[in-house]
Amino acid sequence: MNRQVTRLAVASIALITALIVATTYWQTWAVAGLETRQDNALQRVAEFTIDRGRIYTGRSKTLLATNVKRKKNGQTFFYRRYPHGTLAPHVVGYANQSRSRAGIERSYNDYLTGANGDLRSVAKSTLDQLTGVTVRGNDIVLTLDLPTQRTAVQALEGFCGAAVAIEPSTGRVLAIASSPSFNSNAVANDFSRIRNRKTGACSFSAPLLNRATQGLYPPGSTFKVVTASAALDSGAFTPDSEFVDPGYCIEYGDRVSNAGNPEIGPEIFGTLSLFTALQHSVNSVFCNIGKEIGAGTILEYARRFGFYDEPGIDLPLDAQSPSGLYKKNKLFEPKHPATQVDPGRLAFGQERLLVTPLQMAMVAGTIANHGILMRPHLLDRVLTRDGKVVAKVKPQKVRRVVSAKIAGEINEMMQAAVTGGTGTRAQIAGVPVAGKTGTAEIGIAGRYTTWFVGFAPADHPRVAVAVVLENQRGFGGTTAAPIVKEIMEAILRKTSNT
Repeated sequence: MNRQVTRLAVASIALITALIVATTYWQTWAVAGLETRQDNALQRVAEFTIDRGRIYTGRSKTLLATNVKRKKNGQTFFYRRYPHGTLAPHVVGYANQSRSRAGIERSYNDYLTGANGDLRSVAKSTLDQLTGVTVRGNDIVLTLDLPTQRTAVQALEGFCGAAVAIEPSTGRVLAIASSPSFNSNAVANDFSRIRNRKTGACSFSAPLLNRATQGLYPPGSTFKVVTASAALDSGAFTPDSEFVDPGYCIEYGDRVSNAGNPEIGPEIFGTLSLFTALQHSVNSVFCNIGKEIGAGTILEYARRFGFYDEPGIDLPLDAQSPSGLYKKNKLFEPKHPATQVDPGRLAFGQERLLVTPLQMAMVAGTIANHGILMRPHLLDRVLTRDGKVVAKVKPQKVRRVVSAKIAGEINEMMQAAVTGGTGTRAQIAGVPVAGKTGTAEIGIAGRYTTWFVGFAPADHPRVAVAVVLENQRGFGGTTAAPIVKEIMEAILRKTSNT
């Protein structure tokens, strides 16, 4: 009798072990394959029997995603609800049976469903399933700062564009806003209406597109920060290097003019330094710098800042785009830059250069962080339902881009752009601000893609911001700079209780 009991016990243990091993396999090592199959309906339905983890903002722990419990045919299902559905939909994303998942809901699905690769937690989830206990996922806490995110969303209202704010010393993403936007709660039932919604200010609306991480735009003169970095760090020029500006430079036999009043003509500065050229965004100087150091050197430094790589932010890969030169809608990496790329136009952010707002925030953040590029991240920590830390993200240094000395010199130039150059609309009373304007031609007379990138306080940076606006009549200093100012102020005035 004892032998039979022993055999039965051994067999039971073996079955349970097999179930745990199988479930562990499918929920951890095989999950990458399953994740790529957005058409896996059975898996999606099964996941809605899990009490999915909640998603919060940072210190304020404002609830961004939770569940509504419903019973159907005697079985309990958990459906997603977004208490602030329009606050950060491009970041939080959505999770539902009809449209699957997007955003953080997708990139951290394993944690949110409890299948996070931790053998102990997977075993517990398996035993919960076997015993009929509801599986509870882990909670996600994001780096987003609530007042900053709200400010960014409100400031972009009525525009087509995007804003990104990061903490330069850590890479923590404090705000990501894309306009036009949508409500995560409406995706399940109104997906077609959201996708096809038209907005007058946009050349194309695409509200589901995360313009902050996916949108590709010519950077205009904001790219002069990269060119100045290459010019100074390579030793080819100093901030005091002199140039003579007649209002244009000659490139391939044609005049490339400075910006200016269309009725009067381009600005003419005469003899000036590189410092003054960045302060007043003088195209001719940067055109000549480009011809002197060459497209290859400029592209080398662009790569150091992160161009040509995925930004590395923790969103799904299909929700982010690499910045760089593009040819026929594909990333173009010239093998012979000297003959394949126009160095003059590249130097002031035109040519075929396309960038994301996230990338330009990383450029500003690198200068603010004394020349060190940090990896941007949205996840702060993962918690069990009883508050125990499952995982916590540590700041990750990507590389040193330029020396601290060079970063300091560019910081001073960018401060001059705000105190008495093209970026005066970004000034904040009592706070030193560093910034750079950008106004990119889009092939339509009198219409531009406008930019502002910057950081504050310039002497001890707490936030770096990039803003892009589509289809504007004014320049970056009048359209984008005031929005960057609002976002910076939201960080500078926030208390430790936010």
